[in-house]
Amino acid sequence: MKKDKTTHGIASRTHKWIVRIILIIMAVEWILLIIEKHWLSYLLVFMIITLVISPEILRKRFDVTIPTEFQILAIIFVFAALFLGEVRSYYERFWWWDIALHTSSGLLLGIVGFLLVYVLNEHKRIDFYMHPRFVALFAFVFAVAVGALWEIFEFAMDRIFGTNMQKPMLGDYSGLADTMWDLIVDILGAFAISIFGWWYMKQGQRSFIENWIQKFIDKNPRFFLRADKT
Repeated sequence: MKKDKTTHGIASRTHKWIVRIILIIMAVEWILLIIEKHWLSYLLVFMIITLVISPEILRKRFDVTIPTEFQILAIIFVFAALFLGEVRSYYERFWWWDIALHTSSGLLLGIVGFLLVYVLNEHKRIDFYMHPRFVALFAFVFAVAVGALWEIFEFAMDRIFGTNMQKPMLGDYSGLADTMWDLIVDILGAFAISIFGWWYMKQGQRSFIENWIQKFIDKNPRFFLRADKT
């Protein structure tokens, strides 16, 4: 128990410093974008700031607490994908940036998929009684579906607002190759985390995914107050 509290304290302090540093960087960028009148990037940075502070808004407004470890990963991902990728043009600077981030998104969304199964299967005393293969399949399909919706969002932004979210790739300037490779690496990331979670559940062992989910359950007991199923 003491070790868990120490680990949580370190994660909490790390999370606070990461948020502060990222917010300072984006605040400076925000001012520069206003001076340079880059209004689309200005709105994008505003959206990133909102996403970064959203866990705290959820906690205060709706009494929903997200595990610190997942917050850290999500914030770093949002910063790398939207701020570094779109605002600072890392997608153009580094050809592998988009592939790495979409692979990471598949992993993160797979974890969210596992969490959703727990929430949808809310139980007074959480016992994971669903078949591990079903849980892994749900997490995989959820991650791939969200990845596909993101590609539709990129297409809509490019067509409606004239952005360049679907990047030229491998000599294809239509954005099709970029979209297909994004979906492929989304699938690979989702598949990897689903297999990982399935293997641990089948072995009867707790993985870091279940540890994070248990933290979510412990911090948000009101979601899991239904009577035990018979």
